[in-house]
Amino acid sequence: MKEESMTELERLQAAEARVLVPTYDRNPVCFERGEGVHLIDEHGARYLDLLSGIGVNALGYGHPAIEEAIREQSRKLIHISNLYFHRGQAALAERLVKLTGLDRVFFANTGTEAWEGALKFARAHAGRLRDEGKTIGTKFLAVEQSFHGRTFGSVATTHKKKYREPFEPVMPGVEFVRFNDVADLRAKFSSEICAVLVESVQGEGGIRPLSAEFAQAARSLTETTGALLVVDEIQAGVGRTGKWFGYQHLGIRPDVTTLAKPLAGGIPLGAVVCTEEVAKSIHPGMHGTTFGGGPLACAVALAVLDTMERERLLEHATEVGEYFRQQLRQLQLRHREIVDVRGLGLMVAAELHSAELARQVVKRMLARRILLNCTSETVLRFLPPLVIDRTHVDEAIAALDAVLTEETAQEGDRHGK
Repeated sequence: MKEESMTELERLQAAEARVLVPTYDRNPVCFERGEGVHLIDEHGARYLDLLSGIGVNALGYGHPAIEEAIREQSRKLIHISNLYFHRGQAALAERLVKLTGLDRVFFANTGTEAWEGALKFARAHAGRLRDEGKTIGTKFLAVEQSFHGRTFGSVATTHKKKYREPFEPVMPGVEFVRFNDVADLRAKFSSEICAVLVESVQGEGGIRPLSAEFAQAARSLTETTGALLVVDEIQAGVGRTGKWFGYQHLGIRPDVTTLAKPLAGGIPLGAVVCTEEVAKSIHPGMHGTTFGGGPLACAVALAVLDTMERERLLEHATEVGEYFRQQLRQLQLRHREIVDVRGLGLMVAAELHSAELARQVVKRMLARRILLNCTSETVLRFLPPLVIDRTHVDEAIAALDAVLTEETAQEGDRHGK
């Protein structure tokens, strides 16, 4: 096809095919801007966004608090490196310490970098305990169906083979425990373990909340040896579940937690938050970052946290999330293709009976200008902006009802019914 006869989207697709490493199968739509809970493509068509950049855009698009923070801070400082002070880091760290109930913060750029930092902190902590004469090893216990990121340590602690096998050998010393299986956890825990690694809600694993029983057993076991309990809040944290952090539903206090996605409203920022005891094992030169915790990201993160508190978005996420699940359960009564509905707050899942159906539903919803994705093969994942309201949920449910009805009719036609 000649370039002059191509659409803008076709030109973009051709350009990316020439020069990008093919790591994503992109959907055939090009977005130019966003407003509230909607994205707008190059033709001006509006799409209801139920994915929010995979849980990143918690305040939606074009929120004035984020725009003002970017405008004001960009006129002052964007980057200076961590060799010098700026006002944002201490202010943001103080907020995160207060919200998490922990003591100290290390800022990174992304979720996977935060997780790498947490793994290093756990190994350093175990090394310090051994220097003090205690018996503790270097191994990690992670959980089946977990996902912690794409770097080597993160992917080694990620359960699904498709993420690990192409890059083997990955970091050794990781064993996996069956999800929410307390007996398996107890059987595999020993003094060889330096940390138990969990997500408060498994995101990529299918929006599966950790049970309080499992979390509390992990907390009790680690306390017997000095091992750490590390909770990944990269997707579930910062208000997504209706509490600031998912572990606050579980009755535990971790030694380390990791944050990222919504923290700075779309500006890359991750964080490791830990206890004073863990921080004792880290000294200058052991770990670092060039970009993490820069002035711009910290200023925007403070604006995000202020807005969440001012607009009472945690309460809103609880209320609208429960309404969303109620409507999905009503839909489940009409469509046997939905085998489960689950989640916390505005971290919502509808599991379908087949991977092919899940893929088709995502495709058909896109055609109806509603954005979501499927994870763990069969699970429709909904991570809308926290500013979504019930009318948007009703719009999504009506579309999903129509799509499932269409799919059922087509399935019947294929089988001659």
